[in-house]
Amino acid sequence: MDSKDKQILQLLKKNGRESYGNLGKKVGLSEGAIRKRIKTLRNSGIIRKFTIKIGEVEGTEAIILLATSPSSPTQEVSKRIKEISNVETIYEVTGEYDIIAVITGMNIVEVNECIEKIRRVKGIMKTNTMIVLRSW
Repeated sequence: MDSKDKQILQLLKKNGRESYGNLGKKVGLSEGAIRKRIKTLRNSGIIRKFTIKIGEVEGTEAIILLATSPSSPTQEVSKRIKEISNVETIYEVTGEYDIIAVITGMNIVEVNECIEKIRRVKGIMKTNTMIVLRSW
């Protein structure tokens, strides 16, 4: 991955619907070169998926810190959580908490239902939930 690929990724993070032509103009490459680079980034796993991120006005986002039981493998708990609808991203981390889950929903009720499902996952000992007020 070179500096042009990094520029492309930054632009796609801001606007995943940016056209190949516009990306090319901003990065200084042809439309065909942009298509080829994006295909390579996808094939290599650097770009894993294109997704929709619901805006603050349209939805609710929460971050949940999760501590797992020492007798439950963190990876298995993560897999069970990832299967729950509205779970967008899972991070396995070090520190007081073992897992961070990012969830989204169309409203606070939907997010709360997801939180309750996560709390019932076997192996979860403790949770700390934060509702996102604004993201940049």
